[in-house]
Amino acid sequence: MADVVLPHQPVLLAEALAALDIRAEGRYVDATFGRGGHSAAILERLGPGGSLLALDRDPAAGDWARSHFRDPVRFQFVQTAFSRLADIIAERGLCGQMHGVLLDLGVSSPQLDDPARGFGFSQNGALDMRMDPTSGSSAADWVNRVSEGELERVLMEFGEERFHRRVARAIVAARQQAPIATTARLADIVSSAIPTREPGKHPATRTFLAVRIAVNDELRELRTVLPQAVRALAPGGRLVVISFHSLEDRMVKRFMREQARGQEIPLDLPVKGMPEGMTLRLIGRVTRPTATEVAINPRARSALLRVAERLR
Repeated sequence: MADVVLPHQPVLLAEALAALDIRAEGRYVDATFGRGGHSAAILERLGPGGSLLALDRDPAAGDWARSHFRDPVRFQFVQTAFSRLADIIAERGLCGQMHGVLLDLGVSSPQLDDPARGFGFSQNGALDMRMDPTSGSSAADWVNRVSEGELERVLMEFGEERFHRRVARAIVAARQQAPIATTARLADIVSSAIPTREPGKHPATRTFLAVRIAVNDELRELRTVLPQAVRALAPGGRLVVISFHSLEDRMVKRFMREQARGQEIPLDLPVKGMPEGMTLRLIGRVTRPTATEVAINPRARSALLRVAERLR
């Protein structure tokens, strides 16, 4: 594969590569390809017998993979949600044979920087927010039809928005005047509804996060893929997850700990050996980006990396 010029620097790149413990002839999955930052670095470390399978549900990611990653022997790309990981692995007869699975959650910089995708509010654009803009309902569709009660719940649970009731009430009132169709209008509505300001954070940040999670069903996707990733791994294979907000990280941490603990057995039972259901061994502590990386890429500031290894 020729050198790839990346449109952005992937977060925690060196740390993710170290966590994967890449072997030259190993098989790996980059389940969140984006623009291929992690994939390119993994391929650089693979020998002729190694392979990398990349997944992403964004058609733009597929276009990028096809035009920049020309290594059909070692690299394959599948445009799909990562919740289909088990099916993709099974189709290739590779269940239990992967040496590493990487999940870099959240939104890529090209998605955030393109106003047409509607993920951000720094530039005005259509209120879309879909990871795959060819399927499902857009954020505009969702915001204009969701009930006030459901909107409150999403803002509180997914966005951890303190003023969820005020924001939901303001959105419902505004859409009765005219449908909410752009990122700028939604941001203005939210900003007007929130009475206080968090230093260094736009008042609409939590609302945009919550709506994005709801539109893409991101927590269900993550809940679905984690056990599939474990089943895909060979003994000694690594599961590496980079998350960007507390809901994701709590889910990943809880899952890894449960799989490392296994089924709890009463202390008075004469049972020997490991508890049933133990599939993972935790590797190290949570890793955060360095101050240097955050200075270069402020979007890395909330990133958290967790690692676990498949038991033999």
